[in-house]
Amino acid sequence: MSPFFVMSLLFGLIFGQTASLCAPSEYTIHVEKRECAYCLAINTTICAGFCMTRDSNGKKLLLRSALSQNVCTYKEMLYRTALIPGCPHHTSPYYSYPVAVSCKCGKCNTDYSDCVRERVRTNYCTKPQKLCNL
Repeated sequence: MSPFFVMSLLFGLIFGQTASLCAPSEYTIHVEKRECAYCLAINTTICAGFCMTRDSNGKKLLLRSALSQNVCTYKEMLYRTALIPGCPHHTSPYYSYPVAVSCKCGKCNTDYSDCVRERVRTNYCTKPQKLCNL
């Protein structure tokens, strides 16, 4: 192997973040409330992609700090609020959702992310659909 290849490989292993492909990605969520007449399809952005992870088969032999379980998570986000149409007066017609502004590879924060695995959910409407582009 050439010295350039070896140095590139070492550099890539040391600075694995550069090989990560974690970025805001377009996503459509479907929101409906039992009391409201319509389902709302909201176009937003979420953090998605690949992050370099170091995990060893010999976990018991290594210090916990030597293991790295990074996920693609929010670096910066903001919340927007949408109005669900067709709600009766006694029901709140508002739904707030996160919008990814920028993403990073890092530890999973359980305050706003599901860190275990993706839950099996239905992401579709059972009522007539309205589209929300914000």
